[in-house]
Amino acid sequence: MASRFAHVAKRFASTNVAASSNPWLAERVVTKEHAGPAAETWRKISIYVCIPALIAASANAYNLYTRHQAHLEHERHEGHEAVKYPYMRLRAKAFPWGDDSLFFNPDVNM
Repeated sequence: MASRFAHVAKRFASTNVAASSNPWLAERVVTKEHAGPAAETWRKISIYVCIPALIAASANAYNLYTRHQAHLEHERHEGHEAVKYPYMRLRAKAFPWGDDSLFFNPDVNM
């Protein structure tokens, strides 16, 4: 019984075949040798290019957001009067919930 298991274990053991005798193994060795430096290059690109670019884009988005919020606050305090042109808000009959649309927001919409 032990010899049967030894035979199965021997079948699944790796063999030491020279890479020069098998073209597929030779190609695999070359690919492995190339993959190390290539992976290192992409790791450096990710760390030194992508992360600073994300930080710069986030800072830009935050600055734009704060300026936009300041502009909206200025408009809210200044109080602009909306002009009701005759071609806007044409209604054949009134809405059941009032004069404006269902999604009307008086702070934002005219």
